[in-house]
Amino acid sequence: MNVILIAVISLGVIALVSAAILYVASKKFAVYEDPRIGQVAAVLPQANCGGCGYPGCSGFAAACVKAGSLEGKLCPVGGQPVMEKVAEILGLTVAASEPKVAVVRCNGTCANRPRTNQYDGTKSCAIASSLYGGETGCSYGCLGCGDCVSACLFDAIHMNPETGLPEVDEDKCTACGACAKACPRNIIEIRPKGKKSRRVYVQCVNKDKGAVARKACTVACIGCGKCVKVCAFEAITLENNLAYIDPDKCKSCRKCEEACPQNAIIALNFPPRKPKTEEATPAAPKAEPAKKPEAPKAEAPKAEAPKNEETELPKAEA
Repeated sequence: MNVILIAVISLGVIALVSAAILYVASKKFAVYEDPRIGQVAAVLPQANCGGCGYPGCSGFAAACVKAGSLEGKLCPVGGQPVMEKVAEILGLTVAASEPKVAVVRCNGTCANRPRTNQYDGTKSCAIASSLYGGETGCSYGCLGCGDCVSACLFDAIHMNPETGLPEVDEDKCTACGACAKACPRNIIEIRPKGKKSRRVYVQCVNKDKGAVARKACTVACIGCGKCVKVCAFEAITLENNLAYIDPDKCKSCRKCEEACPQNAIIALNFPPRKPKTEEATPAAPKAEPAKKPEAPKAEAPKAEAPKNEETELPKAEA
């Protein structure tokens, strides 16, 4: 009996001493966390997509609180409404941000880019890109394995079975950038959504010279520079045989689209162009103004010619 009692007392003393040590350690090594971090994290969508550039929503919330400013910070999933809530919690101001969307910069469909071989391996763009150039002659275009589809957490991108290319659902896309990070060819770009969802961009990433690029894909950019010449806003640059349109400078005049001989420039969600009737039919001649009728002039009486009596034959007498 004494042995059991001694054991119980010993365990109790050990527990009390351990509790005291843990209490002192918790106070001494306590890490203070601003309660606003939890408040900010609560209004975030908790997608943990990494589109904001931080490791998850909690990391983004901590960065907003510690920075003391929301400049350059944006939650692509929540957008402007969520950022306004964050600003209200922190007592800061947030600038209006333009909505963005993922854009697939490759038009190498099965018709435009014929196959030269067949890939028979693991269905992964990352693996296929590391092994060889792809099933076509273009070593820059989409591989068609769908890594971007698997990376999207919002079901906003799908592979088109007819074209073999990914297509983005603008209504579901949050511009988190997960698809762009998953693409080993960097054909997916996060661009401003544009007014009325209208965008003008070069749907090609091929950097080969003109003849090589055209042979691989019938709608590839050949680096001719015609789009650069017609742009009045200096929004188009040509580098490594590839044209690029700066969305911040582009005014959507669409002159570059008309000038491109390869149809590599896409103008999305624009109304159809009106036919040019002036060139199709010759212009009608302008009608001359009607002249006022002149008052008839009084004619002078005509003088009768004198009869020639010599030549007048005498009338036969009855």
